[in-house]
Amino acid sequence: MELSDGDETDGSIDGTSAGSRDTSRTADRDDDQTADRSGDDEPDRTLVVAQGTFDILHPGHAHYLRDAASMGDELVVIVARRSNVDHKAQPICPATQRRDIVDALEPVDRAILGHESDIFVPIEELDPDVIALGHDQHHDEDALADELAGRNIECDVRRASGAEPADDELYSSRQIVERIIARRR
Repeated sequence: MELSDGDETDGSIDGTSAGSRDTSRTADRDDDQTADRSGDDEPDRTLVVAQGTFDILHPGHAHYLRDAASMGDELVVIVARRSNVDHKAQPICPATQRRDIVDALEPVDRAILGHESDIFVPIEELDPDVIALGHDQHHDEDALADELAGRNIECDVRRASGAEPADDELYSSRQIVERIIARRR
């Protein structure tokens, strides 16, 4: 079976988690296995969904995901497929690699791949209480709310706070790439 985005697997929530955070996770794990780290399925838990490309992780991503995690009890991060990244340069790393790196971050309970053609499919499947947008993500909150209402998804849409870079920190993948290019010339 040929896949369109590097070595990606199915984008449904039942086949894309990078695995559990426990010490039994091994390098030869099956990428198609889902491991839910929340520990229980209590109905009163607040599920937060964050999303992004996460091609080159930087302090801005860490701030966004910590802020998103603070909005509820469980944080699921949807990692965008290349086919859905049309607002900026295509990611360099394959989606499964980006998902695995995000999944390894402390604030993240589970990271999954986005759907190949409809970014709302995982949101419909997850049925979150909160969608946490990055402070500078390109999403139009009103259009997002309209789309969610049209799909009968009831959840809050919140923006994560911004953070000021300290000293020489870079809070943008674009800035990191530009600095690498400038220093390697």
